[in-house]
Amino acid sequence: MQIIQQILFVAAFGLAAYFISKRIQIIKKTIQLGRAEDRSDNPSERLKTMLRIAFGQKKMFDRPIVGILHFVIYAGFLLINVEVLEIVLDGILGTHRLFAPVLGSFYAFLINFFEILAAGVLLVCIVFLIRRNITKVERLQATRHRELNGFPVIDANTILFAEIILMTALLSMNAVDSILQERGNEHYHPVGSFVISSFLKPIFSNWNETALIIYERTAWWLHILGILGFALYVTYSKHLHIFLAFPNTYFSNLKAKGEMPNMPEVTKEVQIMLGLAQPDAEASTEIARFGAKDIKDLSWKNLMDAYSCTECGRCTSSCPANLTGKALSPRKIMMDTRDRLEEVGRNLAVNGGIFVEDGKALYGSYITSEELRACTTCNACVQECPINISPLDIILQLRRYQIMEESDAPASWNAMFSNLETNQAPWKFATSDRFNWANEVK
Repeated sequence: MQIIQQILFVAAFGLAAYFISKRIQIIKKTIQLGRAEDRSDNPSERLKTMLRIAFGQKKMFDRPIVGILHFVIYAGFLLINVEVLEIVLDGILGTHRLFAPVLGSFYAFLINFFEILAAGVLLVCIVFLIRRNITKVERLQATRHRELNGFPVIDANTILFAEIILMTALLSMNAVDSILQERGNEHYHPVGSFVISSFLKPIFSNWNETALIIYERTAWWLHILGILGFALYVTYSKHLHIFLAFPNTYFSNLKAKGEMPNMPEVTKEVQIMLGLAQPDAEASTEIARFGAKDIKDLSWKNLMDAYSCTECGRCTSSCPANLTGKALSPRKIMMDTRDRLEEVGRNLAVNGGIFVEDGKALYGSYITSEELRACTTCNACVQECPINISPLDIILQLRRYQIMEESDAPASWNAMFSNLETNQAPWKFATSDRFNWANEVK
């Protein structure tokens, strides 16, 4: 019987690893569709940023209560996986509590610590479910934010329920394990009772040994299969940020938030016009595209941002355009970009890795001109994001395409552009008259 369990476990583990690796390859390929962008400078500063923002959860604690609750789940996810490692090895080797003889009395301390974390995760998940579905925090409501309709709401609740089930399975498994130890079952090594699961023991105390073994094995399988299923599911979910938050913060933009990157092609032309540079005879005079129309026009970092988005809505809740009723939602910009990435990924998958034109684009099919025009470029969304995502960078590139390629700008904007070109100022008067107002000052 034991060898059958080992075979089934290895098969389940291998199957999960296969599908997860396939999914990772698709995500990697779609991110690599983006334009090249060098984010290798200043590695020490980048490492500090990652440790402070991703590991240290610095921005989450801008809202202390939510920050503490999120930290409990975050710490639980990282540390409880040490116990998952033991479960995986037990499944492969056919052992039970493999680390117990090696660690001695320290083993019980570790399991007690993990159980406290598991109980904390369980309670926090319940609190988060209440916040989403009963007290209804405004930035998390689909009735107010159309981008949350459908899968996003289901996804958020699914993950929270899954965490509750996994933690309950872990704690009840330990409780039954402890009872079987006390009854002298040879497979269950004596390691003692644990701090949280001991409170669950009365529920199972009257069960016979066969029923206890069946429950313990069922909970064990439920926990490990749940972990494997969770690992695959998060690659389709907003919870992919669990893994991508670290590289995403490492490759953060280290420049001042108010600094907008120039288009190299345009900068070169302006420098030539001003006599600050000479034309390059070998360079192509044709520019492929101004700004960005689709995901392949964005940088790989923009695309990683989209996959990393937590959908927390902090960006949208701080956006002045959104707060005044405009169509713009920075969260929607990121979610739309990810949806388009997913669509392109499916296109690549069914066409042997080659993209077949589908008549759609990020601008127009997903994001409208009305949304882009509403942006004030205030950087509030960038400031608020807990993992340093920049919706503004995507907005600016799409808006450049909208105006420079589609010539889709309001008349007042076109007048300003014309004035900038002829008078080097937004106002319609000659440069020589710019300081005439000073003559009236006494």
